[in-house]
Amino acid sequence: MITDQLNIPKQICKRCILPGTFPGIKFNENGLCNHCQKQIDSSQTSNTSTKKRNFRYRLDALVHDLKGTAPVYDIIVAYSGGKDSSYILKLLKEQYNLRILAMTLDNHFVSPAAIENIKVITDKLAIDTLIIRPPWAAIKPMFNLTAQKDIFSKTTLMRASSICTACIGIVKSIVLKTALEMSIPLVGYGWSPGQAPIQSAILKTNPQLIQTNQKVLINSFPLELKEKLNQYFIPDSYFKTFKEKFPHNIHPLAFFDYDEDHIKKELKKMGWKSPEDTDSNSSNCRINAYANQCHILRHGFHPYVWEIANMVRQNIMTREQGLIKIYSDQNKEMVSYAKEKLQQ
Repeated sequence: MITDQLNIPKQICKRCILPGTFPGIKFNENGLCNHCQKQIDSSQTSNTSTKKRNFRYRLDALVHDLKGTAPVYDIIVAYSGGKDSSYILKLLKEQYNLRILAMTLDNHFVSPAAIENIKVITDKLAIDTLIIRPPWAAIKPMFNLTAQKDIFSKTTLMRASSICTACIGIVKSIVLKTALEMSIPLVGYGWSPGQAPIQSAILKTNPQLIQTNQKVLINSFPLELKEKLNQYFIPDSYFKTFKEKFPHNIHPLAFFDYDEDHIKKELKKMGWKSPEDTDSNSSNCRINAYANQCHILRHGFHPYVWEIANMVRQNIMTREQGLIKIYSDQNKEMVSYAKEKLQQ
């Protein structure tokens, strides 16, 4: 069996894939973790389709109200060139015919194949693309710091590595800042159903909450690094100036059908290609394997295990698929590549 070749821990949930090293986990006499025990029963599970349908209706209504009201774009989408964000562009363009601005953060570790996918997909869908590439002098110390230290809360690190948390924090800030500056009423993300709950799939952003969270993120960095990264965050004045223009966030994969194989099949028809230089949990980033390794060595669990376990519980992927994604060895070539690049 393929699973015989994996690094599966001795203590692991019999139903999902959470390990005994995951913070706060408990197992019952049947080997089920407390998160699986809280899983809704079969009668409630049938209600999931109703929830998804209701969110589809909500998005339909929101698009009806907001489409065409902005000067140039209806939505800005955080675009990595990966499969999920590529599929979101396809979905939003083909089903809603929105005026889309795709925005990419080039963190110096984007796979060349992902860059090509960005060009191919946006050309195919006739979508404008904006790529922000901070200088290496700003990004390198951020990645070196987060590779060596945990500067974020324990709760945050249950769901993502320090490296990814820092990077996605900048992505979200740049995207929202651009939305405010250009009066774009919608912000889209390609979160998988395991990354974010359906309850937050359509959400009006709260300026006060975002300002508070941004301060926590920024204050996690030492002063010298803060000064290098400050321009990528939302200025304090924006929270007052644009108070009435804060957009709605949407992550449609929480309520549209999600199947990795189907998504890849549809994208490949458009010319999208799976990168061969990324790990099993990323289709765009070449620092991810190193970020995973750093997290596993420090915490004893994989930073994607919460997301993948959620997807196993939701029957979006099989337990065996989840085990392979989480308990396979990290790509040694990619780990070495990232470590060497950060020493340059």
